[in-house]
Amino acid sequence: MHKIAVAVLLALMAAPALAQEHVLGPGEEPKEKTASQKAADDRAERAYQRSLNNVPEQKPVDPWGTARGDDASKKSAAPAKPVVKQSSKAKSGSTAN
Repeated sequence: MHKIAVAVLLALMAAPALAQEHVLGPGEEPKEKTASQKAADDRAERAYQRSLNNVPEQKPVDPWGTARGDDASKKSAAPAKPVVKQSSKAKSGSTAN
């Protein structure tokens, strides 16, 4: 009885594997598509291209924008100005006669 139960379980486990679609082997050529299948493929391709055209333009995404906050993103967008250090001689040395 135990052997029969094991055989039934193995058969039940193998059934889903046999239900999968046939995969082409080496040297096996794919079947020729019918005219209705070709027309359906063309319709699907045109519908896909139309759906791509319906997607609105997206603005650039800043994934770290919430981590930096709104102020930091505005400040970093402005170009940084180099800091020019003036020497102390230039400040104290006036040549007014």
